[in-house]
Amino acid sequence: MFKLFSVALLLCGLSGAALAQPRAAPDLRVRIVRAEMRPLALDLHLSGSIEALDGLELGFRQGGRVTDVLVAEGDRVAAGEPLARLSAVQQDQALNVAQAGLQAARAAEDQARQASDRAAALLARGVGTRAAADQAEQALSQAQGALERAETAVEQARRAVEDTVLRAPQDAVVTAKSLAPGQVVAAAQPVLSLATLSGLEAVFQVADDPLLPDLPGREVTLRTLDVVRPAMAGTVTEVAPLVDPATGTVTVRVQIERLDNETALLGASVRGHLKLAVDQGVVVPWTALMRQGDSAAVWTVADDGSVALSPVTIAHFGDGTIYVSQGLADGQRVVGDGSQLLYPGRRVQPAEEREP
Repeated sequence: MFKLFSVALLLCGLSGAALAQPRAAPDLRVRIVRAEMRPLALDLHLSGSIEALDGLELGFRQGGRVTDVLVAEGDRVAAGEPLARLSAVQQDQALNVAQAGLQAARAAEDQARQASDRAAALLARGVGTRAAADQAEQALSQAQGALERAETAVEQARRAVEDTVLRAPQDAVVTAKSLAPGQVVAAAQPVLSLATLSGLEAVFQVADDPLLPDLPGREVTLRTLDVVRPAMAGTVTEVAPLVDPATGTVTVRVQIERLDNETALLGASVRGHLKLAVDQGVVVPWTALMRQGDSAAVWTVADDGSVALSPVTIAHFGDGTIYVSQGLADGQRVVGDGSQLLYPGRRVQPAEEREP
């Protein structure tokens, strides 16, 4: 009886031990992608506006009250054409005074010259003195100096009158104005903006990217958004070296080819398209990106279905993808989606294999 009881206890112990053994976790179904070697390309779609290649900001050389504004935005002006006028009452009066002073100085100089000639003639005939001749010569010299000063005063007064008229320095188009009749403006205050006819450029605000320094000299395809016209071509001429702190973007300028005098496009919205291939990299979807300490990593899948967290070096972020320069090989299997429950050695099954 005792033996039977012992055997029963032994069988029960063996059965409990068998039940206590952990079962292997079933393979986790995840989306697996194959890493693929592709050209590292920057596909930019830019939105901006068309501006003049060169612009001018004009202001009066002296302050005063505006009496006339002779142009409107969009007007084409020629070199030397008057654009606006200031009240010139004081300047005209100053010019009249300077001209009267000039006439008096000329009369005084003429009298001094005649007196000097008479004194010289008397000295030559022996009836005059050297002192009188020297004194007459000195008076003539003073009169000539006064005449030169009067001529300078007239020239300055005439320039002051001319400065009350704002003129176009060259052929251009008026793009903006900030003055009206009756307004008081200060000296050198910008009141008119002009666009020269030397050419047009497209100006874009682009998100910062490590590949932007490679853009100068690249060709860009341009299409206007609010003006119907054929596609245009341009060349990147400038990439701003600093990010604009207000917008967080970088300014890119593209000179438009064969558009020197088409000022009707000024201010038009434009879209640019640029493709830039500079290198190669292994591409995987951004959803595969994980973290291992302070480094980027991805879950790689071995032939037996087990996973391992492999550190990688990211060369560039693309549209929904990442370019890996180190850590992955072409064709290597990577967990694209469903990595939340993974740990090293965990076995997985592909839910659907696809290219990145």
